[in-house]
Amino acid sequence: MAIALSLLAALAYGAADFLGGFVSKRNEVLRVVLLSQVFGTLPLVLAFPLLNDGRYSTGSMFWGALAGLAGGTGVALLYRGLARGRMSVVAPITSVEAAAVPVLFGLIIGERPGAGALIGVGIALLAVGLISMTPEPTADPERDGTGIPEGIGAGLAFAAFFILLDKTGDDTGMWPLLAVRGASMSLLAVGVLTTRTSLRVTPGTMWGIVVSGVLDVSANIFYLLATREGLLSLVAVITSMYPAATVLLARIVLTERLVRIQIVGLVMAGAGIVLIATG
Repeated sequence: MAIALSLLAALAYGAADFLGGFVSKRNEVLRVVLLSQVFGTLPLVLAFPLLNDGRYSTGSMFWGALAGLAGGTGVALLYRGLARGRMSVVAPITSVEAAAVPVLFGLIIGERPGAGALIGVGIALLAVGLISMTPEPTADPERDGTGIPEGIGAGLAFAAFFILLDKTGDDTGMWPLLAVRGASMSLLAVGVLTTRTSLRVTPGTMWGIVVSGVLDVSANIFYLLATREGLLSLVAVITSMYPAATVLLARIVLTERLVRIQIVGLVMAGAGIVLIATG
């Protein structure tokens, strides 16, 4: 069950990231992220009475709020990176970090994954360098950037999100997700007010913002349920395969082309994630 829920989370995150990055090309990133969070809160509120079977805990709400701050930061960085660079490059970079860091965190706190998992971490990190090679970027790197720094930052933020949400406990139901949403929306609202970002949406993009928000909160629900059923190191790694959906959609919708070295990097990243999950 944990594997199935993790895969559902990966598919939902990947599709949400594609739509979020796509509409961010025509909107300010903070506008997209905040509005998507607002629209995504509605299905969470509706699903809460049906899915929540846990108890309220101040500790779980604290960890959930910290996870929300990390997650909100990660989404903003990722959408900015996807809007500025190539989705087929930025998304895989975030996933490698989001997969590897929880494994390393597990080592620090006493988990002992097998040798295969440790080898997988090394392969996955090496893959980052190969995937990042963009000899023909679709944006002007001097003006718009490559999106790679944002992708690296987003990966670290998502890794923190995975770790912090796992610490909320197995008997707290959906309560932590309310804290996640509250903290992330508060952070983004401060960002919007500080930068005086208008919430006026570019015509023709509202649908993408709404759908990305619904998919994102659905992925959060799937991930939280998966952590209740399986180990963090396994669930986080499988969930971190979300760029597969992002890259596939970018290939189909935006006709993004991958050069050979990047394909090798993607294959290595996939192999590294598999080794981490099975090792």
